[in-house]
Amino acid sequence: MRIAWLAAAILVLLPIAAPATAHTVGFQVLRIADGDDEPIDVGVWYPSDAPASLQPLANFTQEVAPNGSAVGAHLPMVVMSHGTGGWFGEHYDTALALARAGFVVAALSHPGDTYDDQSRSAQIWRRPAQLRRLIDYMLTGWPDHARIDPARIGAFGFSAGGFTVLAAVGGVPDLSLVAPHCAAHRAYFECGVVKRAGGKAPPSPAKTDRSVWFTDGRIRAAVVAAPALGYTFDLGAVTIPVQLWSAQFDHVLPAPDNADFVRAHLPTAPDFHLVANADHLDFLAPCPDRQAKEASDICASRPGFDRARFHAGFNTDVVRFFERQLG
Repeated sequence: MRIAWLAAAILVLLPIAAPATAHTVGFQVLRIADGDDEPIDVGVWYPSDAPASLQPLANFTQEVAPNGSAVGAHLPMVVMSHGTGGWFGEHYDTALALARAGFVVAALSHPGDTYDDQSRSAQIWRRPAQLRRLIDYMLTGWPDHARIDPARIGAFGFSAGGFTVLAAVGGVPDLSLVAPHCAAHRAYFECGVVKRAGGKAPPSPAKTDRSVWFTDGRIRAAVVAAPALGYTFDLGAVTIPVQLWSAQFDHVLPAPDNADFVRAHLPTAPDFHLVANADHLDFLAPCPDRQAKEASDICASRPGFDRARFHAGFNTDVVRFFERQLG
């Protein structure tokens, strides 16, 4: 009888303990001012109570409520920075996973370093300030900014976006190291970026120039995947938790100069993930069939690697990390 009574009590209590009504994901595309520089294009994903439907996003399709009303209070936020020649939507699947878990996600397209304009790809030092401008806007200018908890902000960065995030959370790069590195490794990806910019490595802003290298203390946790220019960093001032991802066979930013260097030099050991049989671009969202045929250089993976399956686990781990670190 006691067991039967306990079981009945649990059944009565279950509805109370169950999660609240699941929300859909709202989505907006914005253009925000950035002083005298050109405006920044931004994609924002967030919890919504509006009905969602399948919507195109460039070559992708996502289930969202376009400009749907936002819901929730004290929401955590994650800002996203893409890789060289990318755009705000290249990690849309990770953004959706975070928004479904109750996060506001804001991803920017870095002006001059996008798929349709790479005129300033070598000026990588411009990126951290653009990320800071995105946070400023989301906390003060976004129409639903009052729903965001400014004490619960994370950052996600891939490749050059990983560089961006590391620089924003206390890492200080010395870009004068790029020239000797490229003299020894002329075929490396960043050396090609330098060559296309005129053949000279970018000038290194002074380490004391806080307008370029600064710590944005609002960022409380970071996920960094296959970071670029890892070997240039002094990471001694990074104090926040970092989840670090590396592809086993990264042909774009190979070991040991990038993710491995970052892992070895962070003051506190990161939550490190080495993805077996993966290549650099496997951190991008899985390609739909049509894009996979038209852009095999971006979409193709190594034999035996399932990018879609990997992303299911990757997104879960990213969400759990931010939930754990941001509360």
